Amino acid sequence: MCKSKQRTECHPSHEVDQLIDTAEQSSRIFSTYTTEQVQRIVAAMSEAGQEKADFYAEWSVRETGRGNVDDNVVKNLSCSTGLLERYRPADFIEPVIDDEKKIIAFPKPAGIIAALIPSTNPVMTVYYKAMVSMMTRNAIIFSPHPAARECSIHVVDFMSEVAEQAGAPAGAIQTLRHLGIESLEYLMQSPRVSVILATGGPNRVRAAYSSGNPAIGMGPGNVPCFVHESADIEFAAEQIIASNSFDHALPCVCESVVLADNAIHDRLEAAMTASNGYFVAGEEEHKLRRYLFSDGKANPDAAGKSALWIAEQAGFFVPEDTKSLIVEIDAPGMDEPISKEKLFPVLGYTVVDGVQSAIDAARTMLDLIGKGHSAVIHSRDPAVVARYTAALPVCRVSVNTRGVEGSSGVSTNLTRGPVIGTGFFGGASVDDNIGPQYLIQWSRAAYAADADVSMKDVAKAMGGSR
Repeated sequence: MCKSKQRTECHPSHEVDQLIDTAEQSSRIFSTYTTEQVQRIVAAMSEAGQEKADFYAEWSVRETGRGNVDDNVVKNLSCSTGLLERYRPADFIEPVIDDEKKIIAFPKPAGIIAALIPSTNPVMTVYYKAMVSMMTRNAIIFSPHPAARECSIHVVDFMSEVAEQAGAPAGAIQTLRHLGIESLEYLMQSPRVSVILATGGPNRVRAAYSSGNPAIGMGPGNVPCFVHESADIEFAAEQIIASNSFDHALPCVCESVVLADNAIHDRLEAAMTASNGYFVAGEEEHKLRRYLFSDGKANPDAAGKSALWIAEQAGFFVPEDTKSLIVEIDAPGMDEPISKEKLFPVLGYTVVDGVQSAIDAARTMLDLIGKGHSAVIHSRDPAVVARYTAALPVCRVSVNTRGVEGSSGVSTNLTRGPVIGTGFFGGASVDDNIGPQYLIQWSRAAYAADADVSMKDVAKAMGGSR
C-alpha cells in the first residue's frame, strides 16, 4: 500500500503520464525521420521478429493456455516479415503530387497511439502494431491483457530495444506494467493520445470507443461459409477444416458454420471427414453441448483448445488426427449456440436449399453476432459469388480460400492485417483491415483548379517527390 507522501506516485495515472511524456518527446523527434531511417528500423524489427517467432509462440501458448505453437509461429511471421512483403514505408512518409488535380499531399503521423493487446493473440498483436506504428513514425503505448501479461511486456520491451538500436527515438515503443482497468481507461481518455487501436473483448473495445479519443476497433466475428454446388468439394472441405482448426479457432476470421448446398452435402460431409473433421451426433453431441454450453453461453475454458482436448473433457474420444468437431444443426438461431462465435474448433453444419437459402441462413447468423466482419464462399460460379456478397452485411467475403487467410489479406489482396474493421454494419468507423495507412493523416496543398502551374516544376523544387 502507498504511504501518504508517495500516494501520487503510486496512482496508476502517474505511470501513464510518464509514458505519455516520453511518447510525446519521441513522436516529435520521430516525425522528422526520413524514409531511409524508418526503413532501417522496420527491417531490423522484421528480422528480429522472425528470429524470435518460435520463442514467443511457445511462451504465449504456455502462459495463456490457448492455441498451438506451430500456428502461433505462422502468425508471428505473418506479422513481421510478412508486413514488409506488403507495405513500403515510403508510402507513409513521402509527399505525393497529383498532376491532374494540382494537389500536393504530405503524409503525417498521428502522434501517440494507445494499443490494446488481447489475450488470444498477444505476440502477433505486438509485432503488428509496433511495426505499423514505426512504419508511420508514430509512438505507441501498449496495454497488455492480464492473462498474457508476461509474454506481452517481454515482447514489447524486445521490440523497443531492437527499434532503438536501429535508430528509433527512445520511448517510441512502450507498455503499461501495472495493469488494470483504471490505468487502461486513464490512458485511453488522455487528450494527448491521438488514436486507439482496440483489439480484445467487447467491453475493452466499447471502452475505447467511449473514451473521447478517435478509436479504431474490431467487432466479433461469426463467419458463415457457403459451399455451393459448383464448388470444388474436396478442396473446399480441406480449406474449411484447416481454417477452422487454425490455432484452435482463436482467430475471429475462422469459419463458424458451414452452409452446405443440398445438392452436394453428402459429398461435402465425406470430404470434411476425410480432411480430419469429426461429425458429432447422438449421445456424443449431448455430452459436447453439455460441456460447451451448459448455461447457454460458450465455455471460456474451451477457448483455443484442441478438438481432442474438448472431446475428452466432454466425455468421449475421437481419432487422434481430428482437427475440428462438426455438429449438424437444423438452422442458425438465437437458441442455437453453435450458430454463434465460439473461439474453439467446433463447426456448425447445416444444409441449405440453394443460394437464397444460404443467404437467409447467413443473414440470420450475422443478426445474432458478427455483422460487418466476414464471410466465406466456395463456388466456381461468379454470379453466385456476386449475389452472396451483395446480400450480406459484411465488409469482406473470402472466395475459394480459407477464411483465416483470405479475410486477413494473407491469401488475398485485401489489406493485410489482423485488425478486422467491421464498418458501419458492426458499429465501427472503418470497413477495411487496419493497415499503416490508417495511422497517418494527410495535409494537402491545393492550387486553384485553373492555375497555370507546372506540377513537374513543383516536384523538381521539392526534390523529386512522387
